[in-house]
Amino acid sequence: MSLDWTALGQVAAVSIGVTVAVVVVFALGILGLARYEDAREQNGTSAVALTQAGLCFLACAAVVAYGIYLIVPQFH
Repeated sequence: MSLDWTALGQVAAVSIGVTVAVVVVFALGILGLARYEDAREQNGTSAVALTQAGLCFLACAAVVAYGIYLIVPQFH
């Protein structure tokens, strides 16, 4: 019986950890967009900020796509 609770606790811990990680990466993407917009307002460009935002959003999309792949049995 305790083995079932241990497995549930592990799943909950991994789920919370991955959720926090995705939120942090998404927030870094938003920060990159904000830096890019600030640079544009000052008549400059910031390729680094735009690249940061793009990579962060791409990573989030990949995590979501992988989650959908795991959930939908037709993809296996």
